[in-house]
Amino acid sequence: MTGFGKVTVELPTQKVTVEIKTLNSKQFDISTRMPFIYKEKEMEIRSHLLKSLERGKIEFSMQVENIGKDAAPQINAAIVESYVAQVKDIAGKLNIDLPSDWFTVLLRLPEALKSEITEIDESEWEALRQIIDKAIAQLTDFRIQEGAMLQKLFAAKINNITQLLTEIETYEGERLEKIKARILDNLEKVVSTDYDKNRFEQEMIYYIEKLDVNEEKSRLVNHLNYFINTMKEGHGQGKKLGFIAQEIGREINTLGSKSNHAEMQQIVVRMKDELEQIKEQVLNVL
Repeated sequence: MTGFGKVTVELPTQKVTVEIKTLNSKQFDISTRMPFIYKEKEMEIRSHLLKSLERGKIEFSMQVENIGKDAAPQINAAIVESYVAQVKDIAGKLNIDLPSDWFTVLLRLPEALKSEITEIDESEWEALRQIIDKAIAQLTDFRIQEGAMLQKLFAAKINNITQLLTEIETYEGERLEKIKARILDNLEKVVSTDYDKNRFEQEMIYYIEKLDVNEEKSRLVNHLNYFINTMKEGHGQGKKLGFIAQEIGREINTLGSKSNHAEMQQIVVRMKDELEQIKEQVLNVL
């Protein structure tokens, strides 16, 4: 979702700069800054940005500088005359000095300056729309580049988790033998008399089945493949990838809780580290 677009164009009487920034957000959240005269077009601009950018925290800014000699604000003579009369009247009543620099005071008062531009004509608005579209296109290109980088990152992290999963398999047989030997050793220490070896084997089988991680491994492989395939389905998959990452995390956590083996737990920690990097960046996917 991160992106940036900025376009500056000189029209016959104006210099227009449109700047759009986007950041991560679960929803469409937009803030706008523009000259008051263009406020009537704000809802249309918002609707256009929503259609084009879909989601994210969006900051839209439009600055307009009048560069035509006929576009400069004019002094509102009638208003200034009225202000002069009022100032003289108040100064006389309150027995205070008149301003030494009349224009500095008067031109700061409300409506002392007026602009001949009172509304946007259609040709001007069409030119502004084209500038906004150029900024959106620039931002979209930025997003595409960022997306390509994230796709490579995700593919690498998913591949790392897959490789770590194969490392777990090397310890599974050893793990079960160690667990069985430890239980048998403890049993012989606490039981002074002989015990039913058949019953022991039955209980051992039941216990080992509880520690079996084949189902978790299978589900984890499916989730990893699903993540890769979802990335290839086109744009708008950010939330879906986030949900898949959560499912991957659940299976990794279960592997860790069932492992009961130091080396396997270390591998699980490394898998969690890879997944955490995915979760941090998947928030930036549209």
